[in-house]
Amino acid sequence: MKTVQKGFTLIELMIVVAIIGILAAIAIPAYQDYIARSQVSEAFAMTSGQKTAIAEYAQNNGAYPGTGTAPTAASLKVEGTYADSEVAADTGVITVTMKGAGDVSARVAGETVTLTPPTLTDDNTTFDFSCTSTMEQKYLPKSCTGT
Repeated sequence: MKTVQKGFTLIELMIVVAIIGILAAIAIPAYQDYIARSQVSEAFAMTSGQKTAIAEYAQNNGAYPGTGTAPTAASLKVEGTYADSEVAADTGVITVTMKGAGDVSARVAGETVTLTPPTLTDDNTTFDFSCTSTMEQKYLPKSCTGT
């Protein structure tokens, strides 16, 4: 009579554990980068209302919102889950600051993104904000450059 083997051998179990360890070593950093990118994308999404208000005011009035305008630059401030955003008076520059570690990924904590509106001319038919940032490029959208 032949005996039928039941269960797994020790070497088979060790191979499975090694494969899971290798996959985890690759997946965890990739997932942490994904989390950081999603938090940065929230910061860019929350500036869309600010950019619209600044562009509309500038195209109608030939200047950027200041301290005595309606809307004021201070009233355009936005506080998000992962970042806070402010508008500089009379320049229209939007500065987004990521919150500290613990609130956001340590990879982007405290980093800033600056969105600068174009110089006003008599014919502002397009209104594109230029973007610079202190964080690594891999966390930013392609339209924004890190320093």
